[in-house]
Amino acid sequence: QVHLVESGGGLVQAGGSLRLSCAASGSIFSVNALGWYRQAPGKLREWITTMTYGGDIHYANFANGRFTISRDNAKNTMYLHMNSLKPEDTAIYYCYVDTDLRRDWGQGTQVTVSS
Repeated sequence: QVHLVESGGGLVQAGGSLRLSCAASGSIFSVNALGWYRQAPGKLREWITTMTYGGDIHYANFANGRFTISRDNAKNTMYLHMNSLKPEDTAIYYCYVDTDLRRDWGQGTQVTVSS
């Protein structure tokens, strides 16, 4: 099992930027992919981005051009850099890691974008 802890969320005005962090620990073996989802109140959980172990990156349409996923293997940390934030980006953001056996999730970090 991989333990994931998100940080970096908070309150930001429309047009601003945030960088979310996701620190991993535990059984970090056989990782196939990692990425981010978000969930707004009353909405379904929504996929944002995925990075494969080999470095291939995919984004949802709403994220493409505004959001960037990256990772620092030395720190066992992944990041989501968000630019040009909009009120509709307000949600709880969750990181995840896929292994051969399971998908593990962080507890989430709240992002609130004010207008």
